[in-house]
Amino acid sequence: MKSIEKAVEALKQSKYIVAFTGAGISVESGIAPFRGENGIWNKYEEKLFEINYFTQHTKEAWNMLCDGFYEAMFKAKPNAAHIVLAKLEKEGYLKAIITQNIDDLHEKAGSKIVYKLHGNASQLHCNNDGRNYPVTDFDLTAAPRCKVCNTVLKPDFVFFGEMLPKYDMNMSIKAVSKCDLVVIIGSTGVVYPAASLPYYAKRNNAVIIEINPKPSAFTNELTDIFIPMKAGEAMQKLIDILYIL
Repeated sequence: MKSIEKAVEALKQSKYIVAFTGAGISVESGIAPFRGENGIWNKYEEKLFEINYFTQHTKEAWNMLCDGFYEAMFKAKPNAAHIVLAKLEKEGYLKAIITQNIDDLHEKAGSKIVYKLHGNASQLHCNNDGRNYPVTDFDLTAAPRCKVCNTVLKPDFVFFGEMLPKYDMNMSIKAVSKCDLVVIIGSTGVVYPAASLPYYAKRNNAVIIEINPKPSAFTNELTDIFIPMKAGEAMQKLIDILYIL
């Protein structure tokens, strides 16, 4: 409980707060993380998310994507952590969310300023003519195709081997460069270049709060206040105490 109280005090004293979120924030929404217990990599090979594999084995890749991956995305709803972040933004505490996630749960919770480092799964992209489509336009019983040129569509998230979205990365760097506090939620700290962003903030003397059930790559070398709890539980406690004080 002391770490929660320290975090609340740090939040109260900060003027520019940024959240940095990873897969762990969405676990309570029913979306499996990529790594760790019950992670996606325990079910699928990482090559299935490599752009070269997708390009060369599109049918097999889409079979995997349709087999539970998108099903979980469609069912997922924002949990307490997403909702609290949206509320903190509305109240003026939180200036931006930088997320590694592709599930759009921050937007569904009501957050407005969200920089998506790895794209999103809700849109499909045609690499031939550049058109985008909502994934809900397709039933995903087979690989979806462009309605104009019939090219098999690609999920509009970043596969291994692809560049991160330039705009989102640049805006994220600007945000962490001027913030005085970062709340890391559910990130393992091992996926680069995204994981480098909290270090930008630390170099500018920002306070780093980390919420993770278990220590991450950030914990011992970057984190100032570590809260070993699930994302939803921790964020609800933080906001409850914040509004009392």
